[in-house]
Amino acid sequence: MDELKRLVFRLCAAPGTPGDENAAAKTAVKELSRYAQARIDKMGNVIAKMGKPGAEKHILLDAHIDQIGLIVTNIDKHGFIRVGRSGGVDRRVMPGSPVTIYGKEVLTGIVCCTPPHLSDGSEDRVLPVEKMAVDAGLSREEAEKLIRPGDRILFRAAPKSLLGTRVTAPGLDDRAGVAALVRCAQLLSACDLGCEVTILFSSREEVGGQGALTGAYSVNPTHAVIVDVSFAKQPHVPPEKCGKLGGGPMIGIAPPLDREMADGMIEAAKKNGIPYKLDVMGGSTGTNSDEIAATRRGVKAELVSIPLRYMHTPVEVVDLTDLEDTARLIAEYIKGVE
Repeated sequence: MDELKRLVFRLCAAPGTPGDENAAAKTAVKELSRYAQARIDKMGNVIAKMGKPGAEKHILLDAHIDQIGLIVTNIDKHGFIRVGRSGGVDRRVMPGSPVTIYGKEVLTGIVCCTPPHLSDGSEDRVLPVEKMAVDAGLSREEAEKLIRPGDRILFRAAPKSLLGTRVTAPGLDDRAGVAALVRCAQLLSACDLGCEVTILFSSREEVGGQGALTGAYSVNPTHAVIVDVSFAKQPHVPPEKCGKLGGGPMIGIAPPLDREMADGMIEAAKKNGIPYKLDVMGGSTGTNSDEIAATRRGVKAELVSIPLRYMHTPVEVVDLTDLEDTARLIAEYIKGVE
């Protein structure tokens, strides 16, 4: 687990907001290149191939490489930096949060907040992101020399170990999935596979899934397994919508997903003693599965999710045993494909 934790921390330390994933992609290429030849395409996707080239069955393994953040929209006359969303950032956790600004220099800022002593009693209402501002301690003239519209901002938080096998970090959605697939590649690297496997760390999932759409189109697989995160049990969250930290991966069942593949995942889990939970959805999955399944003439797709707490905040939490079990589950499923 220590090596898996170090892998997760290295992946989470690399910035990669939607459309600006280059640093995260380079880190992922370095990790994945230990087991397969990897490259970065025009969309910022990381792509690597394993297994038997030209096999009848070609399985795509996808996890998105981007993370939620902010984008600079302008600098006001007082030097405060105005921002917009870059993905589905949770505005409730923003006021008073430290952030990192990736301008001409890497700067630290604070999301402005009103002191409670001066509140008018409406402090329970959180401003829209577009009305918030970031204070970098600069005048307008100083700020304009270092920061320009389009620069990206991320929550400033370092990956940390919690008790046992749990860790917290920003960007675990979906660097946890990326780490699980790197580990899966390690497990598969010594195997004589009967199918072709392509690993895709896709860009821009948090703003529409364009990386998965173009990546899957270019790869042209017959099957796909998408790894993302889903909700883990915590106070005030409906338990029927949740997995359990340390309870294993969540195997998706939904209209866009292939039931035969789901049954194969369940069989692989039972055969190898891997804990799992069914994740039943009545409509779309809200993941890259939806885009990949509709690529070209259609792709048989299955979703495997890693339970995660506090999604889209700087303190996302996962259990490393779930990442390991996700990697094992997918590896065993692929090894069973003729």
